[in-house]
Amino acid sequence: MFGIVGVAAITVICYLIGLGVKAFPLDDKYIPIICGVVGGILGVIGYLNHMPDFPANDLITAIAVGIVSGLSATGVDQIKKQMKGDK
Repeated sequence: MFGIVGVAAITVICYLIGLGVKAFPLDDKYIPIICGVVGGILGVIGYLNHMPDFPANDLITAIAVGIVSGLSATGVDQIKKQMKGDK
């Protein structure tokens, strides 16, 4: 399945964390950074726990996959906003 489940799981977790960060008085510009860092951490956890079909064979790739997955959570949020017409 090319690791899509592991990547999707990281994206969903980071998306929920991003929504949670909005509940705090923190500038929204920090949300992508937080999602990227959390995604990188989750990528390492997935790699070290031998997550089935995780698309990384080394630690650096696992970090990169996690970061991209975390940042894609902010992209999902932006798509949602664009479809609703929010800014």
